[in-house]
Amino acid sequence: MVTEGERDPGDGARSVLIVDDSENAAATLEIALLGIPGLSVTLASSGLEALRILGRPGHAVRAIVTDLNMPRMDGYELIRRVRGDDRYAATPIVVVSADTDPATPQRVAQMGVLAFFPKPFSPAEVRRKLEQILNGTTQ
Repeated sequence: MVTEGERDPGDGARSVLIVDDSENAAATLEIALLGIPGLSVTLASSGLEALRILGRPGHAVRAIVTDLNMPRMDGYELIRRVRGDDRYAATPIVVVSADTDPATPQRVAQMGVLAFFPKPFSPAEVRRKLEQILNGTTQ
């Protein structure tokens, strides 16, 4: 199980929340994303933990990278709750999931997700997409 961890979330830092119950997937994403200049990363192992982190005073998250299949609260419910919260409704969300349903990419896109990457995923592709999102060069 992944435990919460942070890397220098100083004022003005671009912070990304990674939500995945797979320790290997979360660590791979964290390593890839920490290569983005000025980025801090926070890890959560479930949707419930992610909501707790998002609810922390003074903890601004610029983007969320989430899995869909997790215990206690899946990624779909997390996305619904984030989209329903005025503080985070416009926060970019990227999904990285082993979900094999061919309808999943369209389903999450309709929920406001900006990108879907099937597992196994390319960390470089996820990083590239997130950099574009954070730099405002893509929607």
